Amino acid sequence: MSTVASGTSGTSGSGPRAPYTDPTLGVPVTTSWRGAPRHRLVAVGDSLTEGFQSCAVFHTDLSYPAVIAHELGWAESFRFPRYDGFGGLPLNLELLLRDLEERYGKKVDWWETAPALFRARRFMDRVEDYWERGPGTAVSGTTAIHHNLAVFGWDLGDALVKSADVCRKKIAAPHDDLVRQMVSDAGERAALRALPTRPAAAGALTQLGAAAALGRETGSRDGAPGLGPEDPDPDHGIETLIVFLGANNALSSVVKLRLVWSGDGYDDPRRKNAYTVWRPEHFTAELAQVAARVGDIRARHVVWCAVPHVTIAPVARGVRHKMADGSRYFPYYTRPWISDSDFDVRRDPHLTGDQARSIDTAIDQYNDAIADVVRAARQSGRDWYLLDTAGLLDRLASRRYAEDEEARPDWWTPYELPPAVAALTPAFTSHFLTSDGDRRAGGGLFSLDGVHPTTVGYGILAQELIKVMRLAGVEFRTPFGQEVRPDPVEVDFARLIRRDTLINRPPGNVTAGLRTIGWADEALDLVHRTLLFGR
Repeated sequence: MSTVASGTSGTSGSGPRAPYTDPTLGVPVTTSWRGAPRHRLVAVGDSLTEGFQSCAVFHTDLSYPAVIAHELGWAESFRFPRYDGFGGLPLNLELLLRDLEERYGKKVDWWETAPALFRARRFMDRVEDYWERGPGTAVSGTTAIHHNLAVFGWDLGDALVKSADVCRKKIAAPHDDLVRQMVSDAGERAALRALPTRPAAAGALTQLGAAAALGRETGSRDGAPGLGPEDPDPDHGIETLIVFLGANNALSSVVKLRLVWSGDGYDDPRRKNAYTVWRPEHFTAELAQVAARVGDIRARHVVWCAVPHVTIAPVARGVRHKMADGSRYFPYYTRPWISDSDFDVRRDPHLTGDQARSIDTAIDQYNDAIADVVRAARQSGRDWYLLDTAGLLDRLASRRYAEDEEARPDWWTPYELPPAVAALTPAFTSHFLTSDGDRRAGGGLFSLDGVHPTTVGYGILAQELIKVMRLAGVEFRTPFGQEVRPDPVEVDFARLIRRDTLINRPPGNVTAGLRTIGWADEALDLVHRTLLFGR
């Protein structure tokens, strides 16, 4: 059994924290199960779990929980919300760029700026109308609780207090905003599709409360000793519960390009939006409450995901040379469409390298706290696991490590891509995705918002979670014959590549320099409006 890394990435002079490589954290647990849980997979989380990409949640059938359900042979039973209309919520940047490309070609010339802006605003107005006044206002009438309960923009505190009832009260009366032209209260509208609303009493359930309700859907305890493998589990309604929360306790720092440490009111929904990064002690306090709620959910296995280092995401691009030979950090981080030569520290929004380091140090402490939660649970006999998603992203980080040998810590090795992904040309990287006008020219891991993965990127996360689930003894079965699949259980990446439009044919106007996205952000303030999730 592998040893467990501990500690955090320190301040200047100390190296980055080594990832946790053993999901059990070196603590053995003896398990004995009876029957089969009714719900094979349930996930709670934020945009990363919901399947958000390119500034919108829309392909929820390709979220990583849906990919896992497909590989489990359980896709037909896996319930998740849908956001299909007009490319999803709040604004599908890929769809917008394709609309502009259809009219203006692979770049918007200066004399086309005014009509292009009018066309973009008209597109946004149609999206706003659909979700605020049109068919998008409809909420599912089913009483069945979804298995993917994630809602974009939610942090640890939101998972504790927000429900469909709470979100419905926050949604303001719709009105045509001729300036913003963005769906108002998009996160709350998304929650009304993700969380239960029927019967009326279910509207008070948080995502953790909804998961607990699924956990209570167990089999009868009568005659339990004679249970067969296909009879309902009398003790657990859920086989595997995935918990992936905490990224939004730091993500605003790279979206706003501003570091504001949490203070008084960090746990007050009306005041916390002033902060962009939670102090570790505040994160740990809210994590303890979440862990207590998770402990009440009747799930056989619980897999916790660590918080990724948000400073790696290409929405904040490091400019100029690294701060020093062997450093992980650039002196400044700004928008990816601002070139090194154009960057002006007095004019352009930015984080400093020291600020990026302090954000990562805080995240390392978040993850140590999550590891402590998992370790304590295992020591008490619970079958909980940790997937170090921070370490996973570190191993995929192109500019931080892969392209800078001197910056690589002793523990770092490049992530071994699945053969179908490794065969892609050009190489699959964490750079901002670009096109040469006809095909992908760079990137591949991140979608067009520079924060959320592509469909293939979500597949990589699903593959790592499947490895942990197999360690827990979860059986994966064929979709139709329901035969048990042998190890290694591998994600069908050929299927995901076929479905991934950004990998196959990205918009032709996402060329090197990202001029069109930069123009759209400057004219429409897209990054703030779509990625701050109401913060």
